[in-house]
Amino acid sequence: MKFPQPVSLKEIATLIHAEVIGNTASQAAGINEIHKVEEGDLCFVDHPKYYDASLNSAATHIIINTKDVVIPAGKNLLVTEEPFEAYLKIVNHFRPFNPTKELQSKNAVIGEGTVIMPNVFIGKDVKIGNNCIIHPNVILMDYTEIGDNVIIQSGTVIGSDAFYYNTKKNRGIWYKKMQSCGCVIIEDNVEIGANCTIDRGVTASTRIGKGTKMDNLVHIGHDTNVGSNCLFAAQVGIAGACIIEDGVVLWGQVGVSKTLTIGENAVVFAQSGVPSSLDGNKIYFGSPAIDAQSKRKELVWIKRIPEIWEKLKHLADKK
Repeated sequence: MKFPQPVSLKEIATLIHAEVIGNTASQAAGINEIHKVEEGDLCFVDHPKYYDASLNSAATHIIINTKDVVIPAGKNLLVTEEPFEAYLKIVNHFRPFNPTKELQSKNAVIGEGTVIMPNVFIGKDVKIGNNCIIHPNVILMDYTEIGDNVIIQSGTVIGSDAFYYNTKKNRGIWYKKMQSCGCVIIEDNVEIGANCTIDRGVTASTRIGKGTKMDNLVHIGHDTNVGSNCLFAAQVGIAGACIIEDGVVLWGQVGVSKTLTIGENAVVFAQSGVPSSLDGNKIYFGSPAIDAQSKRKELVWIKRIPEIWEKLKHLADKK
């Protein structure tokens, strides 16, 4: 998430009750997760396991719960007891939850030739391109961006919060919601079926590439980047922070685990499970998904197990 304008570290420190170590005159451009940060951004870390990764990330400013670290040149620390709580305070300050009673926000931008059917909810700062068709009962949450010639079928929700929680067992609430402040970007010529859900990024963007087509009941998790001209059949589920490269085909009920990559032009047959990254330009099947031809051979041999067993018993009896 980028701030509306750069904010001084002194102001951030006052907001989250932190001590600044470094250049107090420096300014922060935004706040992002470690894998999404850019120069000028804030990130937060509250576990020693991730100290080095955060300090050596692209982030210029690190919210942290210790002073006992080596600070790389050009970095600034904001030291506070609970960095996660500091993250929540920053997000809620710059992107507070503002309930609305309007079906369509007054500051939404809707392009020429676009058709908005009844009962479509359009949130704050939504942008819709030209010649789109948004069918009844679609929900476009705040900051969603839609390109030209996009079709979205009834009941789809775009920009819902990420399924993302900070887990600590030493407090009453084990799973504390990490407030989503990102968005969804849908590029040109995308078609999305009925009752699909696409979660916004936690701090950055979930992106659907141009020309991609989705059947009904597809779910795309937070911060996932779907390439161009992909095809997803009904009940495909993709977890958070995945990279689905151009031309990937996922047939019905394929489940894709988090933070992995499926290479370009890969095809995954129906009801397969994808727990780890897959190379492109191959066909996969099974759970865990493997080369489809190898899986077929495996299934043939499994069917032959009773026959082989009987032959072995027969040979044993002869002895």
